Amino acid sequence: MQKLDIIKTFKACYTATKSPALVNIGPARYLSVTGIGDPSGTLFPEKMRALYATAYTIKFMFKDREMDFVVPKLEAQWWYDEERLGKPAIAETPVRVSRDEWEYRLLIRLPDYVNRQDIDKAIHIVTEKKKAALAGSVTLFEMTEGLSVQVMHEGSFDREPETLMRIDTFIRGNNLLRNGLHHEIYLSDFNRTSPEKLRTILREPVCHG
Repeated sequence: MQKLDIIKTFKACYTATKSPALVNIGPARYLSVTGIGDPSGTLFPEKMRALYATAYTIKFMFKDREMDFVVPKLEAQWWYDEERLGKPAIAETPVRVSRDEWEYRLLIRLPDYVNRQDIDKAIHIVTEKKKAALAGSVTLFEMTEGLSVQVMHEGSFDREPETLMRIDTFIRGNNLLRNGLHHEIYLSDFNRTSPEKLRTILREPVCHG
């Protein structure tokens, strides 16, 4: 039985250069859970555990059908209430917007053959048998980011503004406009990897100005 590896299948979505570059990201389907607040608080890791528990339940459901797949890397979209808090430059946002105001959508990409009924079944298993109540807020999320600027950020999350500044310079220099939510793909397990060794793809959907 051949195991599907989404990261290898969609390699262009999970590789990035150290310099900002334009990419075109096609449609994708994800398990998703949303939240708000400081990611170093207690709710963020609880939501992440519920998301992973659901993803692995789906994986083993399909393994029994001889359609096994590798659970991909964690991803997240980040935003905040711009009407209330303003619109600082992307490099300034992590510093000027309180972490308590950060809103997020945690994501794990799914194979295209997983449908909504499969997800509902997995959520039922996780909430009822594993007593993970937060799994009840996990849902299917579909998106097509299209034209985007992305770059590989190496190092701690605290240093992201340096890399975001390079993205902002690229966007302005190429007469582009931001056109979606800030997206991060965590190639490293940030619970097990030292901050200086973290590798994170930073992505900003854009359109032509």
